[in-house]
Amino acid sequence: MDTDITIIGAGVVGLATGEKLSESFSNLYVIEKHPTFGQETSSRNSEVIHAGIYYPEGSLKAALCVEGKNLLYEYCRKHEIPYNNCGKLIVATTPEEVEVIEGIKETARKNGVELDIVENEQIAELEPHIYALKALHSPTTGIVDTHSLMKQLEAGIINNGGQMVYGSEVKGIRKLDEGYEITLLDADGQYFSFSTRIVINSAGLTADKISEITGIKDEKLSIHFCKGEYFRINPPKNRMIRRLIYPVPHENMEGIGIHVTIDMAGGVKLGPDVTYLDSNEYDYRVNASKQEAFWKSAKKFLPFLEIDDICPEMAGIRPKIQKRGDPQRDFYIMEESARGYKGFINLIGMESPGLTSCLSIANYISGLVTNIK
Repeated sequence: MDTDITIIGAGVVGLATGEKLSESFSNLYVIEKHPTFGQETSSRNSEVIHAGIYYPEGSLKAALCVEGKNLLYEYCRKHEIPYNNCGKLIVATTPEEVEVIEGIKETARKNGVELDIVENEQIAELEPHIYALKALHSPTTGIVDTHSLMKQLEAGIINNGGQMVYGSEVKGIRKLDEGYEITLLDADGQYFSFSTRIVINSAGLTADKISEITGIKDEKLSIHFCKGEYFRINPPKNRMIRRLIYPVPHENMEGIGIHVTIDMAGGVKLGPDVTYLDSNEYDYRVNASKQEAFWKSAKKFLPFLEIDDICPEMAGIRPKIQKRGDPQRDFYIMEESARGYKGFINLIGMESPGLTSCLSIANYISGLVTNIK
């Protein structure tokens, strides 16, 4: 074998997995089709460290988010990565929503996350400029500088002896008697192949395609591109918010509503919304005509906001394995021996809370690798 382990995809999950495994396997490659890391979902999101509030009890999302949150804060402190444990309010603006947030509190409790229901006076102390009848306060939610995080994970891989292979797209994966042969197309248009004992498919938006070219055809693993757009709150009103403000989430967790997030530079943005794309195209355009809809949605709990206070910011795409309107789906993380592909580990549908969970996912995959006989 040319190498022990090959990770396809240098998003935050692939990088975290690479750093963890490179502690035990120096003969490790991380393959990325883009010129550098984190060019898709990992750099086009809200940069939130989630508490683990919404996910069904017993799911990978729930367990890995709660574990990953603590690991991520510790990692940021150890490596001096910018973060802010700012906390979050989930706000109810109608009597019906008050009932919903009480249910959210119970779901969070089952996941080991304690939330406080706060009334008007406490809300005014925390965020004097917002409107809410009641709110849930999540003290362990925060934000992180994702670029600095990914840069540190990449450095860890390299320092441990692993190799980053940028500008190389996977075009073929062939099962061998032992391991796999991977064929790449490099930035110069040249094809080359190498052998590897273990393959970890962390290709994000194209993880289903990587799985298919290996030979695993399963419609339940098809990724559906779900676009989310953001608008930015212009100065000086961005300074009126100090923490994350979330509305009551959408049904089926297709999204958690147009919410308010702060960033490490003091900026504040609204979003993302939820738009399933008809085809899996990389459409990162922000539709300026949505400005009124974003404003009306946010004004329910940001009464100070005027329509001209916001402007288009950016868009990202979630790699969902649930179709529009379907029930929420869990992360798909599986060593595929049962399908006849020993040593091939699939990570599909790695949407939120993938960023929060990146280090716990890495530990989980390390356990799968250890168990490959």
